[in-house]
Amino acid sequence: RAEDSAKVRMNGEPGTVKGLGARGVSDVSRGPAHQFVALKCGGLPENLFESEIFGHEANAFTGAGKRRIGKIEHAHEGTLFLDEVESMPINLQIKLLRVLQERTLERLGSNQSVAVDCRVIAATKSDLDELSRANQFRSDLYYRLNVVTLELPPLRERREDILQLFEHFLQQSSLRFDRSVPELDNQTLSSLMSHDWPGNVRELRNVAERFALGLPAFKKSGASSGSQGLAFTEAVEAFERNLLNDALQRSGGNLTQASQELGMAKTTLFDKVKKYGLSH
Repeated sequence: RAEDSAKVRMNGEPGTVKGLGARGVSDVSRGPAHQFVALKCGGLPENLFESEIFGHEANAFTGAGKRRIGKIEHAHEGTLFLDEVESMPINLQIKLLRVLQERTLERLGSNQSVAVDCRVIAATKSDLDELSRANQFRSDLYYRLNVVTLELPPLRERREDILQLFEHFLQQSSLRFDRSVPELDNQTLSSLMSHDWPGNVRELRNVAERFALGLPAFKKSGASSGSQGLAFTEAVEAFERNLLNDALQRSGGNLTQASQELGMAKTTLFDKVKKYGLSH
């Protein structure tokens, strides 16, 4: 399908697990059997970056003892995931743009073109539009990547997912540590629902691992935003209030639209909005 080759740009704060999102897009579009090749653009020195992404021939430079297939070529007929693409050096952005346009590349030290066909998913924690206007990211590459844009909201904006994700990570961690799955107590539930999650899903996974090991899920330094003392009912009400408020914000205060999104009768939503003193 043509849309399977469309460039995808993913925006999200650190810890929103953009890599998992990219793999999900790849599995749905090209199938899990295809290659999924990830490259963290911010984690490589510039002098190694070009060889890592485009590859090189033997003796192309000092220390290049044999041919190396680069990430783009390795992702042929699969998916190339470029994380923190805003960190890519400007001079290599030009080369990447040429590869995306011509669907061919040349390894370092070679004059032979190699055909490549891969889906490119680029993730960023910065605003590429602003960076391109400030000449810190090539505008032509930005427009080339900006075909399909996926926004990964921070965890604090999708609190309805917190408990389900926590239980998933808790089961995974308990299995890995060969321990029984601990029971979720009221205090931990309260903390999970009220915490701001600056580290997003990555932080949630770490909390689940600590809890699986029998350690306090939250440190006593205030990591749970001072809400550890909330009772179970208060924690559930705080969660419901946040859920309703988020739905109202997304609908622009439209109760009908918000009730449809929540799968809740409009009269029930109206009563809860009144109960929590929410504006609409």
